[in-house]
Amino acid sequence: MFKLNIFSTLLICLIATAQQNVLAKTEISVSQDEFIAQMAKRHNFDATNLSKVLKQTIVSQTILDAISRPAEKKLTWYKYRKIFIQKKRINQGVAFMKKNAATLKQAEEKFGVPAEIITAIIGVETFYGRITGSYRVVDALNTLAFHYPKRADFFRAEFEQFLLLAREQGFDPLSLKGSYAGAMGMPQFISSSYRHYAIDFDGDDVIDIWGNPTDAIGSVANYFSEHGWKKGKSIVAEVTVEGTKYRRALEGGLQPDINETDLGALGIKSDSIFEKNEKLKLFEYDLEKKNEYWLAHKNFYVITRYNHSALYAMAVYQLAMEIKRRANQSAEVIAQ
Repeated sequence: MFKLNIFSTLLICLIATAQQNVLAKTEISVSQDEFIAQMAKRHNFDATNLSKVLKQTIVSQTILDAISRPAEKKLTWYKYRKIFIQKKRINQGVAFMKKNAATLKQAEEKFGVPAEIITAIIGVETFYGRITGSYRVVDALNTLAFHYPKRADFFRAEFEQFLLLAREQGFDPLSLKGSYAGAMGMPQFISSSYRHYAIDFDGDDVIDIWGNPTDAIGSVANYFSEHGWKKGKSIVAEVTVEGTKYRRALEGGLQPDINETDLGALGIKSDSIFEKNEKLKLFEYDLEKKNEYWLAHKNFYVITRYNHSALYAMAVYQLAMEIKRRANQSAEVIAQ
């Protein structure tokens, strides 16, 4: 981990590489000055030291380009699915589950989240910790907070959370690396999620979601629990549709908003058993030659709290099911 007094050692600004496609080294702007003053007033940061930190950040065109074209928005389901539901990721998921079986069991018992779901989240996010991001978090947040007006408020709030996190954990803010959006560690927590949901799951008094699978597993499970995961409840089921009324059920956002009693009238056919007056959500997924229809329960919605995309949630679910199936097959072979 990157343990240092937050502002005792300020690193020399990194030389911009071609990959970063740097627009400019940061000179303190009016908006940054306002941010520094806010941090000093609201959280008692030293304005001079914080100014030195911001002067050592860069503005990255690569980051701006990446945030403007996320895969969840530009890819169809059958193309998106191929990224995650593939042999190597499934096999390594089985290996991750086997290696961390005791921790996953402990997390499932405490938080109610299945081992395969936790594993799939980490598998989708970072290929089980192999790819955690190469951007300095401070550069990502500086770029997006002050040079991406579309979501400036969100990323300015995350920048605030990041600096608080660095101070609380004793991290050097110029050393931490993550995704182009500032997500960190094996589970790719943004700063606010790290502060609120990351936990010390092995009891060593350190929260390490970069190199400690135990803390990463516990943190993912805690995140799901805090967002309403229901132990033992269904996630999603494939259904058939007829007529045109089912199109109404596709409208709106991600949250379950149709009553189970209305499925028949909407032309949605399912063999599943639903709880009385349960709220559900219908999703349509495009394959190369046809469309699939899936009816989502509350637990599916909880997955979308991790990433607000129905494509993402389905990729996590299907990867989890493949990992579980392959793990069970391996166990049966060993038993024979």
